[in-house]
Amino acid sequence: MVRMGPDVPLLNEYKQEFFWKRFPQTVLGGPRFKLGYCAPPYVYVNQAVLFLTPWLFGGIGTLLCQLQLLQELHAAVLSGMLMFAAAAGVQALALYAARRSGAVERLGAPNILVDEEEVEFTNCVSPETLRFIAPGKRFGLNVVLHTVLAGVLCGFGTWYVFLGRLTGLYGSIGVSLVVFVLSWVTLCIAEYSLIVNTATETATFQAQDTYEITPLTRPLYISIFIAVDIVDRFSSIAPELASQVLHVLFLFLPLLWALGVLPPLDALLLWGMEQVLVFGLGGSPMSSNIRLLLMFGVSTSVAVCNYFIPSTLGVVLFSVSTGFLLSLDLSQIGTLCKGPRAAFRNHGLHSGGLPPFLPTSFGWNLGCRELLVYLSLLLVAMAEAGLLHHFFGSAQSQNLTTGPQGPVSYLLIILFFLCCALREIQGAYVFGGMFLNPLYPKGISNGQTFKQKNRGLYIAAAIRRVLLYLVSPFAMIAFLSMDTSLQSLHRVSVSVGFTRAFRVVWQSSEDALLQMVVLILVRLAGGNNLLPGWDHLGTGVQLLLVGLLTDRLSQFLAKLKFTLTVLVTSWTEKKQRRQSAGTLLALNASLWPLVLAVVTLSALLSAPLLPLFTLPIFLVGFPRPQRSWPGPVGTACPCPDSIFYQQMSGSLASVLRTAFARGSLGSLAPGSHFLGRFQDRMVWIMILERGYGYCTVNIKGLELQETSCHTVEARRVDEVFEAAFEQPERLGFTQGFNLHWGNALTPCAAIAVRVYSDARNVLSGIIDSHENLRKLQDDFMKALIWLLLRYCVQRRKGFLWRSEEGSVSGVIKSQSSQFAQTTCNQPSEAIMVESNVSSYRIRQDSSSLTSFGDWSDEDDLFGPQPARRTVALVTAEAQPGHSTLQIGASLPGSVEMDSLFENMALSALQPLQPLGLSIGMPAVDKGRNPEVLRESPHLNFSCPQSEIFNLPPGWRTAPLLPSRLLSLRPLFPEDWFRFTLGRFGQAVQGETSEDMTKALKEDEVLKELHVKVALSCLISVGAESAFTSPSYIYRLYCGDVPWTEGLDWLSSSKELYQLTLQAFRFSFKLLFDQASLGPMESPEELFSTLEEYERDWYIGLVTEKGWHDSVLQEKPFLFSLGHDLTMGTYTGRVLSLQEQLIQVGRLNGEGVRGQWANLSWELLYATNDDEERYSIQAHPFMLRNLTVQAADPPLGYPIYSSAPLHFPCL
Repeated sequence: MVRMGPDVPLLNEYKQEFFWKRFPQTVLGGPRFKLGYCAPPYVYVNQAVLFLTPWLFGGIGTLLCQLQLLQELHAAVLSGMLMFAAAAGVQALALYAARRSGAVERLGAPNILVDEEEVEFTNCVSPETLRFIAPGKRFGLNVVLHTVLAGVLCGFGTWYVFLGRLTGLYGSIGVSLVVFVLSWVTLCIAEYSLIVNTATETATFQAQDTYEITPLTRPLYISIFIAVDIVDRFSSIAPELASQVLHVLFLFLPLLWALGVLPPLDALLLWGMEQVLVFGLGGSPMSSNIRLLLMFGVSTSVAVCNYFIPSTLGVVLFSVSTGFLLSLDLSQIGTLCKGPRAAFRNHGLHSGGLPPFLPTSFGWNLGCRELLVYLSLLLVAMAEAGLLHHFFGSAQSQNLTTGPQGPVSYLLIILFFLCCALREIQGAYVFGGMFLNPLYPKGISNGQTFKQKNRGLYIAAAIRRVLLYLVSPFAMIAFLSMDTSLQSLHRVSVSVGFTRAFRVVWQSSEDALLQMVVLILVRLAGGNNLLPGWDHLGTGVQLLLVGLLTDRLSQFLAKLKFTLTVLVTSWTEKKQRRQSAGTLLALNASLWPLVLAVVTLSALLSAPLLPLFTLPIFLVGFPRPQRSWPGPVGTACPCPDSIFYQQMSGSLASVLRTAFARGSLGSLAPGSHFLGRFQDRMVWIMILERGYGYCTVNIKGLELQETSCHTVEARRVDEVFEAAFEQPERLGFTQGFNLHWGNALTPCAAIAVRVYSDARNVLSGIIDSHENLRKLQDDFMKALIWLLLRYCVQRRKGFLWRSEEGSVSGVIKSQSSQFAQTTCNQPSEAIMVESNVSSYRIRQDSSSLTSFGDWSDEDDLFGPQPARRTVALVTAEAQPGHSTLQIGASLPGSVEMDSLFENMALSALQPLQPLGLSIGMPAVDKGRNPEVLRESPHLNFSCPQSEIFNLPPGWRTAPLLPSRLLSLRPLFPEDWFRFTLGRFGQAVQGETSEDMTKALKEDEVLKELHVKVALSCLISVGAESAFTSPSYIYRLYCGDVPWTEGLDWLSSSKELYQLTLQAFRFSFKLLFDQASLGPMESPEELFSTLEEYERDWYIGLVTEKGWHDSVLQEKPFLFSLGHDLTMGTYTGRVLSLQEQLIQVGRLNGEGVRGQWANLSWELLYATNDDEERYSIQAHPFMLRNLTVQAADPPLGYPIYSSAPLHFPCL
């Protein structure tokens, strides 16, 4: 992304025109009075008539009622019936227009020069006009439902705004008329969006309205007002003042709809269930909508059962048991019983990303040990609650100092302050991120050293875990079980309050401890004085209100900090200072009570604070679930770099489990966001769900190809982390103060994770050094000999399942991948050769021409012809001992004549041979490699053990002159061959005698066999002379082998070809290591190095599938050779798997929600998808670009996103 100035337009000209056409339509509920092109007057008149039709019918009913010709109920029914008839007529016309316009569209050709929104109107009732005004419904059920609802809404709306009712409420005809007129405007807007044309809502939750739910949004809110008025009329619960206020608020519904404050139906339902589950029933936000629905239903059932249980002891025991069970992650029982690796594999993580100690860690696998612990906790809690309630539950003393709750109350206070202090010292900062923690180690980059320095904090964390997860829940249960308000359980409020209280003790022990301490302090402050209205609520309801208050207060403070950050940085940051910055600051300063009211309202509704275009223009976003997005968790925009995040997710989840349990990342709550940084990787972590002993998170990976905006914010992230973790110990107030406190990111802790460290080196001076290149040929021969002998050893041990004659796919797998097929589903190492080995490239003037495989005459005018059998195929079929050769295409211009032998070409027939002697045949040139024609599959080895190291017969048939091989014989390292043969011989035979090893080394037939194969491979890849060109080395490393005389033979043997390519890559890695570390001093060192390459390294290309698989399988090291075309240099890339410290910080959750709310509004409503828009530009304090990336697709673009990961936190 190219960063533009701060005065980049918020909306480009096209989007501005589009927005000012859409927004009036949203305000009025659907009428399109601003089209952008000329339209006949009847288009506007028809829309105005349909808009005012409900008012007309309601006015008829109101007039008849005012004239006392009809009663209120009858007048409302009449208005509703008239509206129902009108709605049915509109739907019938829409259906007629859809059918007629469909027929017209099939006959007429579209005019591509006309604007896509422009409609050619012919008359006021033409199908085009009707379809433009009333598009109709997609589903027949919605036609019936919306039509009936329109009539019902008009009838009840007429009854709701009768003039007599309004006059009785306000006592003034003038006020009543104003309320009557504006109320009907609200009703007309809702009716139009329901039955005629639905406007796009500013409060958009789903990207697409598949089931036409949006038309029901505005009628729903009107129905809520009408329902409250009905309750007010027929009962004395609601005072008259409330009805007056609601009638006035009813007038502002169009404004709330236009501003997007009121949520759509789906978001309202999910948000409402989440709020009731968390604050009314003691649960937690869920990681998916299905889990939320199921947990809400089960939790509601528990509260209902508590209300009908007659015994208070039964209520206590039932609440304690169900609260404990529902706080566990019950949905993971089936998955976790299969083992932790199966669980993570179901989450889309590769098993290689899990550390080996997981199966023995508590909580990963729900086995006998975990069941025993959970059952013990449940039995102890029930026994404690039952005994305490039986003996002390009926005590009459309410004084904490003299009653049975007194000692427990003081214990809870002590536990609270101890847990807070022990948690606070676990992080890099204390006191809300304002001051550096002097106890936290700094300036350490090694994981083991960091753990040793942190040992004291780990002991404190272990003490905190015992106090928080074992001692505190039982202390809180004791406090609740002895409460006297349990005697009045058969009140709905008290029943719900205690159901929540016993649940939240386990679901969120830290929050429950805070709420009880606040309640105890209030009671201690009140002493013996009764607080009117407060003491009659009961302890359960009091805890509910305290929990709601503390949550809203924390949201208010976070939103206020976000507001100040946006306001201050809009002026202090020069690159964010727009021309309108001064004006906006002046408006916010003069209207600060309004700004404060907006922040307060958004906190009370638990709705995001929406900064419009991320400017200091604050609106209340519509309430939505904590996850912020409607879709399932785990969607991403994958790319090749996604594998690095996928590999580290398993290890990161394991470490996060420990960090969460220790409290290193602070207090955890669903909706919390964390950012991790390591080298060029950014990890976004979101808490989805929290319970007793488990936590559910979503891990996202941000792009590695950093744009300019990404780089600016990443640099600021590095500065924030450096100030917290890499600076030496600092003393004093000014030195210990967090200079980045206003930033959205607050550093928490550094955690040790097994990740790949990425090192890139420019190979100038290595790949172009003549001294190094001279060694490459010798190293290639040694590596090839080692791989050939190793191939024989593995074949002997039965690890090679496919023989030379088997069919081989186009993707060439490495020998180690075949070895891995016996132990895992995916190969541990695979070499994908990009060049097509079935069609060989002929090079001329250093440029590749079209291969023979592309010279095909298959594009025949008369269709494809049957495949012809050529001479090579017939000859191969005639020789059963040889592998089937590939069928090449005919050269351009050649002609094949059809014969009587089916589809066999005449040229494919072998010449007739007389019986006996080959009289009359052309003489065979004995100088042209007669071994190709007569190669015996059996060789006479002098040593019986040499048969183990025999090579396949097809590997001995290279079409090369013996003299040519003889001239290259000095290149064969005989000493290395004998040394390697001796080492592999011992590996195959075990304890062998020295005589057997000596006989094996002195077998000349075996040696000559390997000499011939190795030198043939050397010639086939064009390496018979010393390497002199870096470009040639790079091409050969990539598998782009230039055409040579023996390339046809080498490529026909897939396994030999991949062994040769692997040998060359090993030799280049040897060159790289020797240039960096020095030459190999002995054959033993070279042998061990090649063993290490085979065992611990993947040496190939980044674009190969083997690279992807090796990263997921956590190969310890990976090496790749690259070419930078812009710089003209060759680069080496080394990935090394090691335990590294990843710095993790907490983000301002309300700032993230606010920016995501603006992103949703800007893209889904304003359709401002400009990649250079202002709201996506870099912001070092708000981290605006990173936050946009981390949003769920299609609005964001993380390259990796895990499914919800459940892991234990005890």
